[in-house]
Amino acid sequence: MNTPDTSTLLAQLRAILALTNTEIQVAETRTAQARTDAVRRELSENADNARARVEAIEAAMRDLGEVPDVVGPFLGRASAAIKAMVEQAQPFDEALLGDLALEHQLFDRARYLKALATTAQLTDVVTLADRLITAHSATVDWLTIVLAEDALGGPAALRRTPLQAAAGTAVKMVNLPLSWSARSLDRALDTVRATSPALGGLFAQGARAGDVAVKTLTASRDAALETAEQVTRSEGADTAADAFRSIRTTTGVLESDELPIDDYDELNVSQAVAEVKELTDPADIRAILAHEEAHKNRHSVVSAAQTRLAAIAQEIAGLS
Repeated sequence: MNTPDTSTLLAQLRAILALTNTEIQVAETRTAQARTDAVRRELSENADNARARVEAIEAAMRDLGEVPDVVGPFLGRASAAIKAMVEQAQPFDEALLGDLALEHQLFDRARYLKALATTAQLTDVVTLADRLITAHSATVDWLTIVLAEDALGGPAALRRTPLQAAAGTAVKMVNLPLSWSARSLDRALDTVRATSPALGGLFAQGARAGDVAVKTLTASRDAALETAEQVTRSEGADTAADAFRSIRTTTGVLESDELPIDDYDELNVSQAVAEVKELTDPADIRAILAHEEAHKNRHSVVSAAQTRLAAIAQEIAGLS
């Protein structure tokens, strides 16, 4: 019986090993961006599972007479570190698309590995390939849902870094339709600048109590945003008004009577959770979630809102 040529199969195992080492570092980087403890645990488990897959891949290589590259983990860490630095100048969705591309490559290589192992009649490697296919298929689905959540306006399972948020805002500003009238925009900006107390005055005078200063500035900002929304909408600049409202929604400063659930602030935990589960508009869910996190921050309500948004994102992404 002829010994099958495993050179191509070993080349794929080496490639998958290197990519999996990068995957571990990416999962650890993303852990710091997790919105909740549940997502943080999931990402931590993903990194641990990837380490277990590395061990299984290395064992398969040894069984085929190949010595795994000991430098692989270091190269993976370096690759992920470079990826993380580059991402700081990218919008959040581009960073996630990069993660998704990595998982798709691992998934496709695992399927190719299975075909090679099946041809070579290496049942242990076929079993390993099935394990890799299952793992990367699940991660592809998860990242697809996270992207869909971001497309719906968030909040996604992962938080943007400050630089990613700035990059995303810059892209939106560049792509914003030029439908604002100069008069509307000037009035809105003038309102923000003129809202008392003026920011320059506060900084010039200094604040003897830091917490009082922060609260004053925050109240000033919130009032300015609300007024700016009213001014731009009255001028017929709905695009501008919607942008101001979006900022107010995501910062959780909508008034109680502006929320999509009547008498929301009067509801107890179980009542609030029940109402959140009935919401169907992602914008309404975001409004409730931001308001909840900015005020009572009840864990069960926050979790219910995030779960509801994830369910809508999953449906939109076409995943069962």
